[in-house]
Amino acid sequence: MPFVLIAAGGAAGAVSRYLVDTWVSERAASAFPWGTLVVNLSGSFVLGLLFALAIERDVLRADIRLPVMVGFVGAYTTFSTLMLETWRLVEGGAIPLALINLFGSAALGMVALVAGLAIGRSIP
Repeated sequence: MPFVLIAAGGAAGAVSRYLVDTWVSERAASAFPWGTLVVNLSGSFVLGLLFALAIERDVLRADIRLPVMVGFVGAYTTFSTLMLETWRLVEGGAIPLALINLFGSAALGMVALVAGLAIGRSIP
């Protein structure tokens, strides 16, 4: 049953991402990806809030955590997970690892994107 609830949360998160991104992008009318930025920042905020309520304060019921945090927010944006994991490293005193996670993910993500583009563009 948890898989079905996570999938439902994921479907809602994916649709929400599309709606928010489209709404913001249409209003911004800019070359800068404002929609993606808003999605990533709002997702980071929501995941931080939910983490504090669910894990640190035990306010969010356990049976709701996975569908909302993994399903909805995970599909809405994975950037929020990167931010939370980096912050947890900082809180744990592992600042060098936090910096490696943050900048390494960005740099390697760009390398992976370029590699995927190159391969995808080379397929006839």
